[in-house]
Amino acid sequence: MSLTLIQRIRRQFEAASAEYRPLPAHRLVDELVDAYDRPGRAAGRGFYSYDDGTRGRLWTGLADLITDAGRAVPFTDLQERMLFAEALDALRCLEEGVLRTETDANIGSIFGIGFPAWTGGVIRYVRQYAGGPAGFAARATELADRYGDRFRPPADLVDRLAASGARSADATAAG
Repeated sequence: MSLTLIQRIRRQFEAASAEYRPLPAHRLVDELVDAYDRPGRAAGRGFYSYDDGTRGRLWTGLADLITDAGRAVPFTDLQERMLFAEALDALRCLEEGVLRTETDANIGSIFGIGFPAWTGGVIRYVRQYAGGPAGFAARATELADRYGDRFRPPADLVDRLAASGARSADATAAG
């Protein structure tokens, strides 16, 4: 992963968009790249220390960069924030027509961005979450209240997935 690329894209977005919102991770990326000269894997220095091009261990200086607030985040929240961020972005992409189908979202998320295969993909993850889409929406709202609006679910999430699930069932029965 190229931390310099992540930094460059973020800085361009920041300069070009009124919608830019700084995130805590931005400080960490900037510090790694600018203060510690750790631009990423290609340079052999990023989150990991690399030996002979293979990933070794986490860089020992990384622990010193973590804030007290970051250390206080429950592990379950860390796990779900990563999964929910991708699932919520996929839901937005479906709404905007960037993704045409849930299948596109699921397959693309696993093969394209490395979403965990055990989930079945981003939309399948939402559908299978404890309590289904309503449970996902409730948990996303909790995460939004704690960590910011980027975790706020679409207001019509449950209705939208119920409607698309009914269409999928009808198509399967007709097939």
